[in-house]
Amino acid sequence: MSLRANRVAEQMKKELGDIIGRKLKDPRVGFITVTDVEVTGDLQQATIFITSLGTEREKQDTLKGLEKAKGFIRSEISKRIRLRLTPELFFEFDPSAAYGNKIDDLLRKLRESDR
Repeated sequence: MSLRANRVAEQMKKELGDIIGRKLKDPRVGFITVTDVEVTGDLQQATIFITSLGTEREKQDTLKGLEKAKGFIRSEISKRIRLRLTPELFFEFDPSAAYGNKIDDLLRKLRESDR
């Protein structure tokens, strides 16, 4: 990723946290954390990685709510970040959170088996 794409990604991450946390009113979108943003080198697309609490169904509802609010989120980003074109947004759950939880569970089981 280019230096410019990195800067845009960091700025988007900051702004997305505020937009989703304060401006978005969709009840399907619960408490989420924007963990990372990856922007393509041409700044045309941005993948937003999120984590969320809740069941698998609640997480899927969160994604549906974010998908429905894409237009609003993009317009808010364009107001806050000066770009010629606002990137197309793609939301995904961050797999590293689930991976970390799995590692924690394995370590806990190992400690318990040592006792």
